[in-house]
Amino acid sequence: MVELFKHILHLDFPWLFSQYGGFIYLILFLIIFTETGLVLMPFLPGDSLLFTAGLFAQQGFLRIEWLLPLLFAAAILGDSTNYLIGRFFGSTILAIQRNGKPLIKPIHVERTHAFYEEYGAKTIIMARFVPIVRTFAPFVAGVARMNYRKFLGFDLLGGALWIGILTIAGYFLGSFTWIKNHIDLVALIIILVSVAPVVIGVLRKKQPKSN
Repeated sequence: MVELFKHILHLDFPWLFSQYGGFIYLILFLIIFTETGLVLMPFLPGDSLLFTAGLFAQQGFLRIEWLLPLLFAAAILGDSTNYLIGRFFGSTILAIQRNGKPLIKPIHVERTHAFYEEYGAKTIIMARFVPIVRTFAPFVAGVARMNYRKFLGFDLLGGALWIGILTIAGYFLGSFTWIKNHIDLVALIIILVSVAPVVIGVLRKKQPKSN
């Protein structure tokens, strides 16, 4: 299990394919579902995994026509699960402590609340493209008891955009030799671009307000 997790974090698709064959689709489904569905697992490689999955689909390891609907289903089911966890167990989970510290870092919840204050329900769409916030947005929506139909409407659109844009981008850009030879660097760039809005927002808030 540790070996599998290590290769997942390193987006080692050739190894995963050689070891698990067709079960790689189930592994990808579970990764996306877990990252979006379990509030304690925000560190899984969502954006970079989608792009890399598309890239390897272009190389023949995966079938793009299977990949897109499967990952879309995982993203929607994950968010809905996270929403329900937040709605029915949110207060209990936020109160859990480990070694005297909250199990869930308050700063993650605070940043997600800030997103909601700035963008409203559109946060459900925008959060798809922001690591960590992506995991906490449906949980916070559940805690706040957002109307589920409204939540689901925004979530379907956000999930389709997130899965579609990143996976298809990987599929079409995967034909470029430089990208194929620098997968790790490309994945790092995607992560940096994804977290940039959060970093910029934090820096702006720390700047002293002018009179």
